[in-house]
Parts: sequence; C-alpha cells; structure tokens
Amino acid sequence: MAKQKYYVVWNGPSPGVYSSWEACQEAVNGVSGAKYKSFKTLSEAEDAFEMGEEAYAEYADQQKEQSTNTQHPTPTTQHPTPNTQPRPDYNPQNLPAEVIREAIAVDAACSGNPGAMEYRGVYLATGKEIFHYGPVHGTNNIGEFLALVHGLALLKQKGLDTMPIYSDSVNAQLWVRKHQCKTTLARNEKTETLYQMIERAEAWLKNNTYRTPVIKWQTDKWGEIPADFGRK
Repeated sequence: MAKQKYYVVWNGPSPGVYSSWEACQEAVNGVSGAKYKSFKTLSEAEDAFEMGEEAYAEYADQQKEQSTNTQHPTPTTQHPTPNTQPRPDYNPQNLPAEVIREAIAVDAACSGNPGAMEYRGVYLATGKEIFHYGPVHGTNNIGEFLALVHGLALLKQKGLDTMPIYSDSVNAQLWVRKHQCKTTLARNEKTETLYQMIERAEAWLKNNTYRTPVIKWQTDKWGEIPADFGRK
C-alpha cells in the first residue's frame, strides 16, 4: 500500500494543503506557473505552506547545504552541559547512523494551545538535559523558537558554536532566520514575562552572529527528537 502523501499548492485560485494527488491536480490544472510540492507528513506540509514558496525554497536549499557540508565534529571533552543525570530511557547507540552525536537537540511541549509550555535542550552524545525552562503560559511554537535561540546562545557562550542543533520545527527555524517570533499570543499580565523573554531572544539574534548549523530533525525517518517530552 502506498504511503499517504500531502501536497502543498502555493499559488492559484485554491492554495492550501491537500491530502490526495487528485485534489492537488484539480487545484493546479490550467494554472500558469503553478507552485506545488509533495510532503511525507501533514506537519511538514502545513509548515511549508505557512512559510510560502520562496521562503520554503530558501529553507530547503539551506538544509541541503548543511547536510552536505556539516562534518561530524571531533569528540570533545568540553561538553555544553552542566552535571545533570542522563535520561534513563536514552541510548545514543540507538540513534540513526546519519545523526551527529556531538550535537544538541531542542524541543518544546504545551498542554493546551495556549497552555502550560516548557522547552529543553538535550546533548545527544549522552542524553543529558542541558537546559530546561518552564512551564509558563505560552504556545508550542514560542517554546520551539525560544529553545532554538537558547541553544544558539549557549553554544556561542561556551565557544562551541560550530556544534549542530537539531530542531523538528520548521516554523521555529524560519522565525530564527527572520529574527522575529511571529506569534499571535495575546500580550497581557499572564504572558508579560514570556514576552520579555521573546524580546531578549529577538535582540540576541539581531545583535549576534553564529556559525551553528541548525538541522531539521527528520521525525518520519528517525522517530521523535530526543528532546521530546513524550506527550503525544
């Protein structure tokens, strides 16, 4: 049985995400210069549609370049981690061969949207949690963005800014490249502290350069990212 695919149509009379090739064809037939693409998962398709065709093309080229040029770093005794205990369910030997061990993975979780949000970073060579923030009232997208910026700043601070970061959020990676967290979460007394964190993160991105490769975690091939909170 053929695996389910999802199709993004970026321009035409009916742009959107389609769950069948037939529906996609109907949306692009007769459209001059129609822009569309297939994806393996619904989340990837939704992210790509939200980004827009030009931004997605830029993102895809960046990911291709990183997968070609990123070398497995030489193991180092300088770890980006405090003295925390490894996750009991984690074994770095079980990671797929193409995943870089000398790297960190970031992820966020949110109970409700908005709701209780938290994020963390995990060092892949050991499975140790190297930072953790929350829970606070927010959204998953904000958490993914803040986790990525937190990781970038931490690695630069420790002189490890060539170490890769894995994130499974296309949206967070786009926001980082644009130096802006484009959330629609209301700013009020309940979210003021979180908004101050967002502003600090945006300011860091605008005032700092970094060499850290940010790599898309391929959930469909590798399973859940090691920083996942297991709330699916």
